[in-house]
Amino acid sequence: MADNVGSKVTYFLVDLGVRPLIKILFAPKSGEETRDLLSKKADEGRDYAQRKARELRERADELIERSKDVAVRKKDSIAAAVDAGREAYLRESKS
Repeated sequence: MADNVGSKVTYFLVDLGVRPLIKILFAPKSGEETRDLLSKKADEGRDYAQRKARELRERADELIERSKDVAVRKKDSIAAAVDAGREAYLRESKS
């Protein structure tokens, strides 16, 4: 899954760099209009990247919290099993 995310990020970054160059080469507009368009698109790309980064950070925080909850439950489960084993041992050793 990490490779898939890394691959998507790589394609996104390459696209951010290549698309403006293609637009400059084939721009039917004046230089000023093209610069304005590229500036606007760069801002949109930056906003998109920031939004995706925020979403990824939120998902990571959620996964961390879920992992902590699972760890606590497993710890409690193991502690209960150890206590039950200890009690069983004590019962058997007294018999």
